[in-house]
Amino acid sequence: MTDEPKKLRFLTIAQTAEELNVNQNQIRALIRTGELRGIQVGGRGVWRIGANDIEDYIAEAYRLTAERIAAGDLRDQGGEPE
Repeated sequence: MTDEPKKLRFLTIAQTAEELNVNQNQIRALIRTGELRGIQVGGRGVWRIGANDIEDYIAEAYRLTAERIAAGDLRDQGGEPE
């Protein structure tokens, strides 16, 4: 038996926000627009986001950013990337 922490299949909105280093409202907005897949479980307001869906979102964000850089369409808004 290993002491490795169990990798979660689904994360809460709060956990997803922490993973992406954004606030929970941003995660809700991403779900609403369909940019980030999520499922509603049970009652109202109970959302879960698949770990794979987070990875897919990140990969797509990198792809879109690279496209924008290549097109010269990325505008700097307030300094260097954090």
